[in-house]
Amino acid sequence: MPKAALTSARTFAIRLTAGCVVLALVAGCVASSAVQVPAPPPRPLAPCAWWYGIGQPPTTHELKVAAQRYAVVVLNADQTSAMRTLRELNPRLKILVYKDLSSTRNYPGAVDGGEDAKFLPSGIGYVAAQRGHPEWFATDVQGRRIEWKGYPKHWQMTVWDKTYQQAWTSAVVAEVTREGWDGILADNDFNSLSHYSAAVLAGTASEAETDRKLRDGLDAFLSLIGEAAQKAGKLFVPNVSETHLQPGRWTAHSRFGGAMEENFGFRENGGTGGLLTFRGNEFQELRAQAALGESMLLLVTRTRSAQEDRAGYASAALLAGPRTCWTPATTDDYRDPEWSALQGSDLGEAVDAAGRQPNGVWTRTFTRGWVAVNPTSATQTVTPPAGLVAAGSPAPRPPKSSVPASPSSSTPVTSIELAAADAVVMVKPE
Repeated sequence: MPKAALTSARTFAIRLTAGCVVLALVAGCVASSAVQVPAPPPRPLAPCAWWYGIGQPPTTHELKVAAQRYAVVVLNADQTSAMRTLRELNPRLKILVYKDLSSTRNYPGAVDGGEDAKFLPSGIGYVAAQRGHPEWFATDVQGRRIEWKGYPKHWQMTVWDKTYQQAWTSAVVAEVTREGWDGILADNDFNSLSHYSAAVLAGTASEAETDRKLRDGLDAFLSLIGEAAQKAGKLFVPNVSETHLQPGRWTAHSRFGGAMEENFGFRENGGTGGLLTFRGNEFQELRAQAALGESMLLLVTRTRSAQEDRAGYASAALLAGPRTCWTPATTDDYRDPEWSALQGSDLGEAVDAAGRQPNGVWTRTFTRGWVAVNPTSATQTVTPPAGLVAAGSPAPRPPKSSVPASPSSSTPVTSIELAAADAVVMVKPE
């Protein structure tokens, strides 16, 4: 810049500064853009309830209860009428449509009268793929299509194929936008084909290569769907599995609206070990997402006992946040709307971060309660705050002993034995 210009600019700056000083005495002077006030941090509320309603079509009574009880509801694509009823009953409810990423299906209801149904559980209809793109059906090394074991008429698709990815994305985002869903719950973002089939994919030499091909394909697939959904103003929430095996996978796959963990609080070693959710990097990634409060954590715990109910809910409470939602699952087919007594325990808002004690037990304090989770494979002892009582389900074993609260006090504080993979939820007495 020429010297004259520098002098002129400096003179102008001096005059501007002087003017600001004078004007400030009268009415103030703003010489810069408005200061950005940071948004308040998200409130770490106790887990909300949600309904994975993909079993039987909901009844009128169930819809009325759901509108009052749940923060998030997932329905099958053919339940557009139920979705609109829920919208009228509770406009704040988030309602997602179920779609499968990895399969197409030809059971009755998905295919009727030799034609694909109007509303599909998948993104691509079986008949449409059969007629127009048979190459979208995945095959094994012997050239056979792969039908999922335990799920008749569910067929594995080529999730790595870019034309399949684009067709699925275009069809589903268009449907979600047209029908008025808030977003997509995309099932079977899985880590391994072995859960559904022992097949080795054509073009791969082993189960490990098969799984890598699927994972890499799903990584790219989810990015494509997520960006398209985001552009359309819709949520995209995949049901992502076994993220403890792949560090960073939960974080990457939840970035477009959240993610679902269908085996939250699952116990290892056939039900005799610790809680799988706390192994590897998964729990830390869940904690980080919950703390940000920007996307959904949709958590499901298989509950066949009071212990599993406690462990699931309390583990979810460790992840307290504005978009952390939990549900028990007492059936395999999700045919019933679920509710645990613990969801009515009124913990309030977390007042600290979840902390891990030296013995491996995790605890967290709330305005009206406290939770402790023992994710280890051995019994551990924990001391709750004074004045609380067990909520909901029966508490773990009765108090083992009483110890002084501190060297200077004789007030007894009860310690609790927490069995392996167990938890306790305590609240202020009414």
